[in-house]
Amino acid sequence: MKPKRLLCLLLSLLIVLPCVLPAAATTISASPENEDAFDANDFLTAQGRWLVNRRNEKIQLKGVNLGAWMIWEDWLNPYEEASDHYEVLTTLTERFGEEKAYALMNTYMDNFITEWDLDNIKAMGFNCVRVPFWFRNFYYDDNGRKILNDKGEWDFSRLDWVVEECGRRGLYVILDLHGAVGYQSDAPHSGKGTSVGLFDDTEQGERYRALTDELWTAIASRYRGNPAVAMYDLLNEPMCDVPENGLVRRINNEKIYTRLYNTVRAADPDHAISVECIWTAAGVPHKIYKGWTNMVYQVHFYQNSNFIFNLFVWLTRLYYLNTPLLMGEFYPHKKTTWDNCFSTMNKAGYSWMLWTYKATGHGMWSSDWCLFGSKDGFWRAKVKTDSYEEIAEKWGERQQTQIGFQDSGHYERDVKAHL
Repeated sequence: MKPKRLLCLLLSLLIVLPCVLPAAATTISASPENEDAFDANDFLTAQGRWLVNRRNEKIQLKGVNLGAWMIWEDWLNPYEEASDHYEVLTTLTERFGEEKAYALMNTYMDNFITEWDLDNIKAMGFNCVRVPFWFRNFYYDDNGRKILNDKGEWDFSRLDWVVEECGRRGLYVILDLHGAVGYQSDAPHSGKGTSVGLFDDTEQGERYRALTDELWTAIASRYRGNPAVAMYDLLNEPMCDVPENGLVRRINNEKIYTRLYNTVRAADPDHAISVECIWTAAGVPHKIYKGWTNMVYQVHFYQNSNFIFNLFVWLTRLYYLNTPLLMGEFYPHKKTTWDNCFSTMNKAGYSWMLWTYKATGHGMWSSDWCLFGSKDGFWRAKVKTDSYEEIAEKWGERQQTQIGFQDSGHYERDVKAHL
């Protein structure tokens, strides 16, 4: 090749590469020392591959999930004699009545995450929490009977509290609908296992979708313009564990995401919206084909190989080249290492959320699944046989992190250096 032609080629590469390769060095994270409340300038939007505030600063979200708080799983939460959150609530309602059943659930939530935890998350250097919730935090049943506050208004006090308290501390909040009305997966982490009625082509399925629209309309209207809310995560892991082929999954996901996107945009045109392709980048439609704007695409990863992790991260980045990406849930599973996960995600320009902040279960005090695990000798409520008073005690103050939990050790060992 002639020298002049070679020089032209090199100059062309120098111009093109910065537009294609990640520019992690130019990304800033929200300052862990900044304890001032958010103001309007902290509002985030998706611009190209980044989340950007109104100061035109690129923000990489680095945070934790508040799993096991508003929606429960038996391996994360202190209960037994039930397979999922739906069965817990059904059992408690049958035994004690609806009011007392929800009082017990509120006792647990009042103690499991407190202001102490939000102060702690901020002090650890994180700048975001992802908050999984389900529809039964706002409805008494699958038929749309709303939970009301003392003023007779739809009760969003739990979400209001976490958004307000995080905003005061300079922590962003990702609002994650982990369990939609009718349920969006066969997995119990949507609130009820072996139930995926949200996608049913029936009158009841349409009722579920209408109620999910109603819930997202209320949430998006409520937090419109709030800079503490980083984004709306429309559905957690839709079609997860459903025995359908990939094409059916994609078709169903596209239908429900298109509907929910339009629902939220009608109520709030400004906040970023996240959709989850979880196990494969092709699991949901690309924004350029749908005309979607201000989008964050989200993946979750629990695989047993650094090589597979890296391949997954980079292929997803190539597929969504001009879109912010979020690793909404992950932990280094088996042979996947912490250093590799963090270094790869940072190079690829991902935001990330650890799963999870704290958990109750045998061995959680030393598990990579959580930053804080219940101390040895923890008590699990027997929802079918314990008295009301016994359950209230087990779900009371001992659920506070500083009382009933201990540091699992991997924050100092594996996470801190990457914040």
